[in-house]
Amino acid sequence: MSNAVLSVKDVEVGQELPPATIHISRASLVQYTGASLDRNPIHWDERFARSVGLPDVIAHGMFTMGSAINIVSDWVGDAGRVVEYSTRFTKPVVVPYEGGADVEVTGVVTAVDAQTGRATVELTVMCGTDKVLGRALAVVALS
Repeated sequence: MSNAVLSVKDVEVGQELPPATIHISRASLVQYTGASLDRNPIHWDERFARSVGLPDVIAHGMFTMGSAINIVSDWVGDAGRVVEYSTRFTKPVVVPYEGGADVEVTGVVTAVDAQTGRATVELTVMCGTDKVLGRALAVVALS
């Protein structure tokens, strides 16, 4: 996270956020399972995941969503400046035992409201060629 919070004068429509790669391993999923208390075996038991028609273990949707917003909070300078965040889950993030999965996150400013001091950022969240989050929008309060 940066030390300075962005102000309205620092932000413009079309501005791109620094991209990020989120590596997801099976260990990450087990840790998140414990923290979230979401113990659904599709997130840690590949035999069970396959038995219900999945290609392998999948990441928790909320883990993916929560990880993706980090580029916005890092960019704006304070996680508390994120005042709204919404998305649709479009595809699961499949996490193979060997190598895990990489999720690529990019963002672009789509609106700036100087009166309210807020900016809207649209995220693109991809795993390979799959868009895993759709219509991912964050609104941030600027200084």
